[in-house]
Amino acid sequence: MGDQGKVAHAQQDEELLTLLYGQFQRMLFSQVLCLTNYDRQWTEDVVQETLIRAWQNSAHLVREPGMLRGWLCTVARRIVIDGWRSRQARPQEVELLRPDIAESPDDTEQTLSVMVITDVVRQLSEEHRAAIYETYVMGRTVREAAIVLGVPEGTVKSRLYKAMHTIRRALQDRS
Repeated sequence: MGDQGKVAHAQQDEELLTLLYGQFQRMLFSQVLCLTNYDRQWTEDVVQETLIRAWQNSAHLVREPGMLRGWLCTVARRIVIDGWRSRQARPQEVELLRPDIAESPDDTEQTLSVMVITDVVRQLSEEHRAAIYETYVMGRTVREAAIVLGVPEGTVKSRLYKAMHTIRRALQDRS
């Protein structure tokens, strides 16, 4: 297509757009408004999409107003039908009236801490693990743990201190 052909084609497109907006936009808006259950935003979107499709197909359109009106109404109706179908295919959104039901506690941090502690305890010496087991797991006092382990109370305290220090450091290093 030569330069004159491009200019003539662009001029025809401009004339078509002027005709579409001038003669058909209001009529199209009122018809589509009924189809969309008076959803003004959706109606504006459908009218805009319809006019864009008319412009995209300008080379194939018959420029006679009666034919343009029929074509525009058919395209708009199909766009609305597609919109209804896509809305029905999408899961219905529901408003959560009680947000406390939806909230579930995030146990990730606690689970991660337990994993770190378990790993660190495995790395402790047998004596340190025994001191932790007797006091923290079995719930014994330092004196009772010392009797069960057969070591002085000071030794149990020292082992507990060192073991707990190692565990705290591992938890701090993780974060």
